[in-house]
Amino acid sequence: MLKNHFRETINLAVPVVIGQVGITLMGIVDSAMVGRVGAASLAAASISGGFFFIITVVGLGIISSITPLVAIAVGSFNDAAPGKLFKQGFWVTVITSAILNLIVYFGAEVIHYMDQPPDVAELAISYTRIISFSILPMLLFICYKQFIEGLSFTRPAMVIALAANLVNFFFNWILIYGNLGAPSLGLDGAGVATLLSRIFMFVSLAYFVHRSTKFSRFGLKILPYGGPDEHGREILRLGLPSGFQSFFEVGFFALSAFMVGWIGKNSLASHQIAMNVASTTYLVCLGISTAGTIRVGNALGAGNISEVKRAGSVAIYLGVGFMLLSGILLVIFKSVIPLLYTNEPKVLEIASTLLTIAALFQVFDGSQAVALGVLRGIKEVKIPTVITFIAYWLIGLPAALLLGFVLNLGTKGIWFGMSISLIASSVMLNSRFFLKIRKLRLPAAP
Repeated sequence: MLKNHFRETINLAVPVVIGQVGITLMGIVDSAMVGRVGAASLAAASISGGFFFIITVVGLGIISSITPLVAIAVGSFNDAAPGKLFKQGFWVTVITSAILNLIVYFGAEVIHYMDQPPDVAELAISYTRIISFSILPMLLFICYKQFIEGLSFTRPAMVIALAANLVNFFFNWILIYGNLGAPSLGLDGAGVATLLSRIFMFVSLAYFVHRSTKFSRFGLKILPYGGPDEHGREILRLGLPSGFQSFFEVGFFALSAFMVGWIGKNSLASHQIAMNVASTTYLVCLGISTAGTIRVGNALGAGNISEVKRAGSVAIYLGVGFMLLSGILLVIFKSVIPLLYTNEPKVLEIASTLLTIAALFQVFDGSQAVALGVLRGIKEVKIPTVITFIAYWLIGLPAALLLGFVLNLGTKGIWFGMSISLIASSVMLNSRFFLKIRKLRLPAAP
């Protein structure tokens, strides 16, 4: 029985993982190409990325509720619900994107007051304002992606994410360096390339979904929209806490970038390199987490509590196993990986040390990410939101400040604080899942 769960979870997870890596690879390519312009541009990309995602991650969290709700509907053989969830999810995404776009564009000015080097701040503000316009296509792509993944179709988004890397690289090459007669825009060029690649992703996936006969039976109509119904309210009921979960986590890691920026430009560039690498392995676990959400949601919809436990446990085991391997590889290649980004000796030295610390928290990072996904699959979001706040802001932040600045460990101390937060999050979230399924009851009939 567990063998079947491993096989089914892996079959779902692999395309999601590849797609997630494809999306993350775009950021890695941006950093690598921008890094050739100079340390200031690479540091600005780090600051901008942190500011951008600390805000937009709330939207990503809200939209993430679409997958478990669709999966539960599929498990309970409720064919009418997926189409209604899609329509409501689409408009929730549009409204959320409009709000977040305004916040990011006008809020970028805050970077001036975050005690960053002046040249870094100017570059970061300009770049942030450009990519603020990519929020709508980015979140709409995620909306379509979450919907079809809830139906266990995980490959289309993977293919499009991989293709988007070619689009992103091509426009980066033109606009960052001024090739093919285009002006050399540096970091701003990377921002325009990001916008164009995200438009490509949304248009491609929307075209596929609306043209495919696989989804036509769900009646995927966007208009007319009469406001939120019970499906829209359910998306928000699950999505808003999920958004705050992501906000607390990403907010803490974004703040860590600002704290590293107080130490110096080289430390911030090193932090950006190490975070790019750690984010890649983390997003692999997010793919496993998505597969766990789908499998757990299907089992919950079918009213099979024992299968809920098996599906969730298998997803967590897979996440732990992958991250254990990742940690070993990071230790082995800690001095080689930074060379993909820069040749500056001081940056290489610091980045190598940070990758060693990242290797130590890999298992905890992966298990907490998967635990959040399987908890979302059983519609458990309120307590995990409290847990993420405690782990990152009440435990991780004080630890980072204490180790980094009071005990003068600098960038290493901040990363040790990050490690402590991930350990706390992992222990509490996994405990919550296994406690919750002991008390789980069958869902009400649709």
